[in-house]
Amino acid sequence: MKQFLIKRLFYLIPVIFGVSIITFGLINLAPGDPAEIILRSSGVEPTMEAVAALREELGLNDPVYIQYGRWVLDVLHLDLGESYRTGRPVTEEILYRFPATLELTVAAIFFMLLVSMPSGILAALHRHAFVDHLSRIWALVGASLPGFWLGLLLIYYFSVKLGIFPVMGRGGLEHLVLPAVTLGFGMAATYARLLRASMLEVLGQDYIKVARARGLKEKLIVGRHALKNALLPVVTAFGMSFGHLLGGAVIVETIFAWPGVGKFFVDSIFNRDYPVIQGYALFMAVVFVIVNLLVDITYVFLDPRIRLEKGSQT
Repeated sequence: MKQFLIKRLFYLIPVIFGVSIITFGLINLAPGDPAEIILRSSGVEPTMEAVAALREELGLNDPVYIQYGRWVLDVLHLDLGESYRTGRPVTEEILYRFPATLELTVAAIFFMLLVSMPSGILAALHRHAFVDHLSRIWALVGASLPGFWLGLLLIYYFSVKLGIFPVMGRGGLEHLVLPAVTLGFGMAATYARLLRASMLEVLGQDYIKVARARGLKEKLIVGRHALKNALLPVVTAFGMSFGHLLGGAVIVETIFAWPGVGKFFVDSIFNRDYPVIQGYALFMAVVFVIVNLLVDITYVFLDPRIRLEKGSQT
């Protein structure tokens, strides 16, 4: 296991390196002069002399490979530069907003699991019954319903009309309900159908038939044998969804004015805050690699065959 973790962590290096090259290259191809943007954001008239002096100060007149090498050295020291808009270090800006995104992500995942797990299991155990048809309709609606429209609909009914939940902002638990439901609704519908399909495949395996022939209770068969193996494809999809959510649910955070990483990234794009965009891209790459690593570790605990395969390789 230790060698497996070291190997996967070693894969982080080329991934981050590739993302850094692509991000830095695209940023340099983007229109607009960073020096002019900084001056405008500071309320200074961007004259030719002021722009030229600032470009020289920031090293923007150096060749691209020199600028990239200097940026990489700063990144190795966990220095992602300073935001053009706020003037604060990008690392601090991201870490300051990350807890809000993490809070929203965990709440959305909790809602998704609370709804999708029983729905998917019941749909698999009662195939072609009413609950299965209801789950199918719900999955179709959930996958087709745009997140921004659902969020606005929830705000209209539960905030404006009924006054149960706040319209926007971050505060207590009541502020978290609507954005978490907006994020988790479509995911819950999708994961319910995915779990149903995986459960049906596992329930048709020979070892399940043998367990039933031995007279084991249905609850024991479903809970201990079928569900554990049916979770493997669900865990894979869950890892990708969790990574996306940690990167910032941009639309939901914007609608509900949730002060997370996603909203900050969107604001940075509109303001052409290039250091933030570069730092966000690297942050997302690290998040996805770590989440995929956790998914692989979860595989090892869910399926003993994977554990044996890892052991034989190491």
